[in-house]
Amino acid sequence: MLTFNLISSASTVTFSVSNPRNPIKPPRLPNPNLLHGLQIQTALYSSSPLLHKTNSSIPQTLCIFARLHGYHSRSSSKPTSKIHDSDLKIVHSSDSCVYSSGFSSKPISRIPKAASEASPEGEVGGDGEDKVSKPKSKTLQLAVVFGFWYFQNIVFNIYNKKVLNLFPFPWLLASFQLFVGSVWMFVLWSLKLQPCPKISKSFIVALLGPALFHTIGHISACVSFSKVAVSFTHVIKSSEPVFSVVFSSFLGDTYPISVWLSIIPIVMGCSLAAVTEVSFNLQGLWGALISNVGFVLRNIYSKRSLQNFKEVNGLNLYGWISIVSLLYLFPVAVFVEGSQWVQGYHRAIEAVGKPSTLYLWVLLSGVFYHLYNQSSYQALDEISPLTFSVGNTMKRVVVIVSTVLVFRNPVRPLNALGSAIAIFGTFLYSQATSKKKEAEKKN
Repeated sequence: MLTFNLISSASTVTFSVSNPRNPIKPPRLPNPNLLHGLQIQTALYSSSPLLHKTNSSIPQTLCIFARLHGYHSRSSSKPTSKIHDSDLKIVHSSDSCVYSSGFSSKPISRIPKAASEASPEGEVGGDGEDKVSKPKSKTLQLAVVFGFWYFQNIVFNIYNKKVLNLFPFPWLLASFQLFVGSVWMFVLWSLKLQPCPKISKSFIVALLGPALFHTIGHISACVSFSKVAVSFTHVIKSSEPVFSVVFSSFLGDTYPISVWLSIIPIVMGCSLAAVTEVSFNLQGLWGALISNVGFVLRNIYSKRSLQNFKEVNGLNLYGWISIVSLLYLFPVAVFVEGSQWVQGYHRAIEAVGKPSTLYLWVLLSGVFYHLYNQSSYQALDEISPLTFSVGNTMKRVVVIVSTVLVFRNPVRPLNALGSAIAIFGTFLYSQATSKKKEAEKKN
């Protein structure tokens, strides 16, 4: 006997409950065949308007039935009616009633989706097509990236050399190319085609060193282009890995023996190409070598001074380097050769015949100088460093061959052999350094 006493201000009331003779047993799970039959009945209900009118209690019965036996229901996204019970909080929808066991009044639309999410391997058509299309799209992407990169580099080298043949003032031409790149970036930032980075005083201070070395590398390369053949400058510039390994080693970096061995054919090939070069000029040689030093120090200094500004992407970083480099270079250009520009301009106009032709060549050299540098940064974002290194090596081959064909520079057999050895050494270097980077990542 269980007794409850409720005391109020008026009287005392006593309730008593006797122990039941037949205790309530917990419900057992339904027969699967019965549940399957109910599912079929629900499907018929949902597909037949007549059954919908005459037997509207079936969905409610099924939802309550499933709830009582442990099959939790969930309503559709827009329930139209709800039934609340004091003991069982049951929510039913007139649209559908879905059970956690997988049964639903709309089984056809839900089972394939669940199967595809649970086992992706089971999709023969979709997954197979993705596996076939991904390599094709990746190959097409690489072809487009390298195609634009090579094309822009070739156009720059051709028109840069054409202008220097008529107007041999590399300091002014290099300044104009940096000016075009600066204007290009301001247009991208103004039209919001490229997100404009937030610039701070610390970022500008950290940028001064890399921009200075970039200025040295750029003007030295232009001086070399004005003195010797484009092919010879690129052969000498392929020795850049030698300077990179030497300077990085002085600063504490270590390299495996394979990297040191790879620079031997670079040195031998460049030496052979320099000795047998028809258009050899000492200023052209020193310009290419100093350009290598400048770009190597730019890369090393950038890693050390700009590592705290990772929010600035590669394209924006190159844009700001171009702007600061222009401020470095143009005042020096005016001092070095400014007094000769007017006379040189008149001689160039007399040689070319039409001023518009000279203007077009100068503009193309500036635009494609920025574009090929922009493409190199974008290519490095899209592809792996190893693929980029191999592509950069092959780019020199393509540029050398293209400029030899355009300008019809005489090439001796030993000169061609030296160039091939130097470029092959550059390829070996890229392979060795890529393996070094992969090993460092694993460690």
